[in-house]
Amino acid sequence: MSKVTEIFGSYVFNDSVMKDRLPKATYKALKKTIQEGTSLSPEVADVVASAMKDWAVENGATHFTHWFQPLTGITAEKHDSFISPTSDGKVILEFSGKELIKGEPDASSFPSGGLRATFEARGYTAWDCTSPAFLKDGSLCIPTAFCSYNGEALDKKTPLLRSMEALSKQALRVLRALGNTTTQRVITTVGPEQEYFLIDKKMYDARKDLIFTGRTLFGAKPSKGQELEDHYFGTIKERVSEFMKEVDEELWKLGISAKTKHNEVAPAQHELAPIFTTTNIATDHNQLTMEVMKKVALRHDLYCLLHEKPFAGVNGSGKHNNWSMGTDDGVNLLEPGKSPHENQQFLLFLCAVIEAVDEYADLLRMSAANAGNDHRLGANEAPPAIISIFLGDQLTDILEQIENGPATSSKSSSKLTIGVNTLPALPKDATDRNRTSPFAFTGNKFEFRMVPSSASIAACNFTLNTIVAEVLSGIADRLEKASDLDAEIQTILNEIVKSHKRIIFNGNGYSDEWVAEAEKRGLPNIKSTVEATKSLIAEKNLAVMEKHGVLSRVEMESRYEIMLENYNKTINIEALTTLEIAKRQILPAVIKFATSLAGSINTINATGISVDLSAQTELLTEVSTLTSSLKKKIAVLEEAVAKADNFEGDAYELGMIYRFEVFEKMNELREDADKLETIVDSEFWPLPTYGDMLFNV
Repeated sequence: MSKVTEIFGSYVFNDSVMKDRLPKATYKALKKTIQEGTSLSPEVADVVASAMKDWAVENGATHFTHWFQPLTGITAEKHDSFISPTSDGKVILEFSGKELIKGEPDASSFPSGGLRATFEARGYTAWDCTSPAFLKDGSLCIPTAFCSYNGEALDKKTPLLRSMEALSKQALRVLRALGNTTTQRVITTVGPEQEYFLIDKKMYDARKDLIFTGRTLFGAKPSKGQELEDHYFGTIKERVSEFMKEVDEELWKLGISAKTKHNEVAPAQHELAPIFTTTNIATDHNQLTMEVMKKVALRHDLYCLLHEKPFAGVNGSGKHNNWSMGTDDGVNLLEPGKSPHENQQFLLFLCAVIEAVDEYADLLRMSAANAGNDHRLGANEAPPAIISIFLGDQLTDILEQIENGPATSSKSSSKLTIGVNTLPALPKDATDRNRTSPFAFTGNKFEFRMVPSSASIAACNFTLNTIVAEVLSGIADRLEKASDLDAEIQTILNEIVKSHKRIIFNGNGYSDEWVAEAEKRGLPNIKSTVEATKSLIAEKNLAVMEKHGVLSRVEMESRYEIMLENYNKTINIEALTTLEIAKRQILPAVIKFATSLAGSINTINATGISVDLSAQTELLTEVSTLTSSLKKKIAVLEEAVAKADNFEGDAYELGMIYRFEVFEKMNELREDADKLETIVDSEFWPLPTYGDMLFNV
């Protein structure tokens, strides 16, 4: 491996490169745009473009592309070379400020939810100078926002950037009211932990369900799974370790601070976590991380599975979104300090988050919804579909004091002695952690654990930014008018705690008792993506997004249509794949096995020897019975798919058919197939099993 300090950021047109290559005036103008949001003049853009092109070409680039994040959830790029023909039949390398700032991809070929018709093709990509350009596969990649001809957001980045501005604006109002006159911006930061599975590429290639859907649609539970808890943090296998080393190196070149790597709970499951950075850049980096992991896996004859539940009955994968707020002068607004009960600033921002999460729980749940996550939420190592907040003993105690009067004390941390003289006394945190909570306070940040492993983190973060901005707006209104600031702060804190304490839960989020308790508290339990989509068009949620300029009503409604369309298409693809595998692989295989079994019975009978054939006949009866049932359930699933295909109602009603009819029929068919897998000779079974895939890397 190359020296980390030398390769880190070597593929990035970062601040250090800009400072070296740009004239001082140009550098200052660009930095002002990045830090203060001022407009960039065409003259400055031309100088930046020229320097960027020279740097890229020196590092082997021949093309440039506007790299953007459409509503497919993945990234998109259209590559153009730097060459420009000359009159003498040769070429020169050119790249203008106009090409840097603006691109024109086809807006009608990406999901738009009705914002763009097929014949309305024009769309624009706009340079996001707050996220540095980088090199990838011989091209200069320029992070951009993507919008329609009329300016509507057609991507994940635009609302994220809008939400960051909205939160900064409202947070600054609160800080100003508290007497802070120096802070110029409030920044949200994120560190997304990425979970994934690695399986052998040959086994992936032998499973059409993994190829077409990203998850196994069939598969019996292996003899050994994760029950011994021996994989989590275990010794990393050599083949996986080599993969991880190369991933780290590739990410470091891209300026992505990959920090932590380890085995996760399930066999063949792993995790990568970076160091925190601003939300916009963290989102870009996470998209690149997923891409790099997939590419590098192939070089090692592996396949990286990012689906939330690639294996039924096995720990699912998520993306823990560690979110916080800080000032441009280095203050973490969610840092409790040594005496959090006295820290008014911290308590105001903490309570703003509590109120926001309670008031907009449905919208936050929607931000973590997709078809894959429906399998995961509430299962192994994943939070339930109910939004709640874990605060821990110290902060919960402070809020209880606030509810009954001013808080006067904070439970302090202590030293943990282990009972061995040679081991040091360890500083003990003031509160424990809770892995069952979907939204947990973890010291100076909140960990939103519901986010799907395959999804962009943009949606959950622009949702968080916006709803917190809304609550901060209300707090600022009151503080700005207060004649007695301290008294008003105490009143605000008291009101928030009393009105929103129902969202605070420090217990076991996996338990049935919590589901019942949450229902008593009136907390929503939105179990499926289809049902969650309604939050996108709820009046309260439309209003908050529109008020802060993050998404207009039209943009919200378009996302409602896109989410439903994506869900319906996903389940339809899964159903068709289920049918194809069942009809063309599993059914012929079990018939061959049954025929072989019947042949062996007939052969033995033909000898005339009187022997006990009950084992063979019972097995043949069991296989034949399950095969008959499987065939009937194939027909039932085909009818359900046909019903969905011919349905003429709206997308939500169609989604309910896919979720509660087609999807359920798929599971019923799978039950018979998985039972057959456990009794059919492995020589006949057409698919790599869970045991094959999970333990052969």
